[in-house]
Amino acid sequence: MRFRARLRRAASCAGACWRFGVSALLLLGTTLLPARWAEARDATVRIAATAPHSGRDVQLFGEVYRPAGEGRFPAVVLKHGCGGWMGGARHALQQHAAFLRDNGFVVLNLDGFGPRGLGDGSACASVATLTEALRYRTQDAFDALRYLRSLDYVDSEQIFLMGQSNGGSVAMLAAAAGAARTFRAAEGGFRAVVAFYPWCGTLGSTRLSLEAPLLVLTGARDDWTPPDDCRRFTSSGAPVRVTVYGNAAHSFDLLSPPHRFLGKLVGYDADATQDSRQQMLAFFREHGARARVARAGASNPITRVSDRR
Repeated sequence: MRFRARLRRAASCAGACWRFGVSALLLLGTTLLPARWAEARDATVRIAATAPHSGRDVQLFGEVYRPAGEGRFPAVVLKHGCGGWMGGARHALQQHAAFLRDNGFVVLNLDGFGPRGLGDGSACASVATLTEALRYRTQDAFDALRYLRSLDYVDSEQIFLMGQSNGGSVAMLAAAAGAARTFRAAEGGFRAVVAFYPWCGTLGSTRLSLEAPLLVLTGARDDWTPPDDCRRFTSSGAPVRVTVYGNAAHSFDLLSPPHRFLGKLVGYDADATQDSRQQMLAFFREHGARARVARAGASNPITRVSDRR
């Protein structure tokens, strides 16, 4: 019940932030895109969603990226924002995926809106729709976790999650205490989670109770989902870390020139994009290493919030 209350609070906060700006989110990344995107994915897959939509079964669509070589690799699930795989949002996720793949991670870039007929951003149109989306998108994340655990080339104990914007809020929900139990992840939840410019009120408090380590990457100039509450995060159960980029706004990793739309500053920041990728990679590697130490019998230390600009 406590976890479901978090979902309702998250939807109420996020709805006020997003529902009048759907068209702005859809416009992000429609400029500055290459004429042809390099197809770096290795396979496309369909994954049965546990959560139906409008009474119908749903097959999630995913792009799989696999490193070269043999062995069992760590893996990452990528979650899009509330605009789905529109334009530059998908391209940015593909760039993140290729970067992680080239650094030894299997990546599953997951589309949960297109198969539900919501790829046009209509999931952000109302609080009721957003409430439903947060619930099934968090369930989708755990469906993706189970799928990756079924692959013989994936290390089932080192599966991570990253989300952008609304997907970042979903990532925070997946990191919250009780999430693995609520979504029936018998082998446990994600090893660590990264949220790009999420709604900082997603979990209803700045005092977080986490079962997975959380890294938040956001911008000081983000007036769409401001970083103020994120700066005040403290955590029990698992560590939280916050990085605030001084010159970055919302959607800083999408290839759209900085501009104001509906009064909100959005657009690309090259320095934040590059540094956030490196921080994400280092965070996943750090907590993958800690998992190995924990299996060997050593303690897994809990850290406090770090706010760096």
